[in-house]
Amino acid sequence: MKTKIYLAYGSNLNIAQMRYRCPLARPLATTILKGWELTFRGNGKRGVATIEKNKDSNVAALLWQITPSCEKSLDIYEGFPHLYRKETLTVKHEGKTIKAMVYILNEGPSLASPSASYFNTILSGYRSCNLDETIFFNAVHKTMEAISE
Repeated sequence: MKTKIYLAYGSNLNIAQMRYRCPLARPLATTILKGWELTFRGNGKRGVATIEKNKDSNVAALLWQITPSCEKSLDIYEGFPHLYRKETLTVKHEGKTIKAMVYILNEGPSLASPSASYFNTILSGYRSCNLDETIFFNAVHKTMEAISE
């Protein structure tokens, strides 16, 4: 079966959620995406995670090995192609440079804070993957500061 590498940085860091949505997906390793920034955007009250280029930032992420059926399930969850688009990024894994598919929010939505449940889902993912939570907290804080200005 043909598989691909998927890079998760938001709610799909949550292993329990991914096991439910994509039972054939297999977590591979955590990674740091350099030159990108985690932020939250949305229409109205509910912000969703996305990444944007920023040479001074890093994003914590989890690499998954996914099947075509996993990708179809993720396409539905991510609202592809209307809400999120797919891009291929180069990341480091086990000392090698590999290509990973990632969902990035389409242009347009303004900054918006995540709901409490969405926040907790992502935080749980950070904790289960032993990722640096300050990256997540800083992204939420920066988003909320920008909204209040």
